Amino acid sequence: MSVTEADVGQRVSLRRRLPSGEYSDVVGVLESWQDDVLRIRRRTGETVEVPRGIIVAGKVVPPAPPARR
Repeated sequence: MSVTEADVGQRVSLRRRLPSGEYSDVVGVLESWQDDVLRIRRRTGETVEVPRGIIVAGKVVPPAPPARR
């Protein structure tokens, strides 16, 4: 994973493995990284907490494109 604690404030994309064995992606701004839990704020305003141990891939991504009219 190329996301680090230094990336707080950046937009990131994370792939996590759920307890069911399926994979799920989370994209948003990395708000915090404390006690091996990453807190991501999605474009909708929803906050998602992702434990470091279930992340299988992650990277910093460009800012979201502006909303269409």
